[in-house]
Amino acid sequence: MIANYASLAGRIREELKDIERVVTRAEEMVAKAQTTSDDAYFDGAALNLHSFYTGLERIFESIAREMDDSVPSGIRWHQDLLMQMSAEISGIRPPVISAETRLILDEYRGFRHLVRHIYTFKLNSRRIERLVEGLRGVYERVREEILGFAEFLEQLAGK
Repeated sequence: MIANYASLAGRIREELKDIERVVTRAEEMVAKAQTTSDDAYFDGAALNLHSFYTGLERIFESIAREMDDSVPSGIRWHQDLLMQMSAEISGIRPPVISAETRLILDEYRGFRHLVRHIYTFKLNSRRIERLVEGLRGVYERVREEILGFAEFLEQLAGK
């Protein structure tokens, strides 16, 4: 079990590196849309916003499966998983993210859901711009919290 904690921490760190690349790409896509007035770049930004939350959710699912031994199911499982990550699991782990971060991420979760269910040309470019404008700060915040959790895992593993 101890080796699993170190492994999980390593996978979390790698996933965060990939998520940072997604953040940069989203910023680049919005900048190109603004400079060229080509709305098609918003499609790329939307896809990267989708990938941003999907990457975080992969981290959350791994933690829920490997530490909590409980991955939510049902129609609201995405929301429930996010809620689970902001909760302390008594005797098992501290919260992975703060309640404040959970509220911020919930908007990105909702946008990811939207991207999955409508045509990209129907997405609101102003909303994409706004989400991308805040994305770097959101990423830094969630990264810091998740890295703190990775350090907790490494302490459990005796690293």
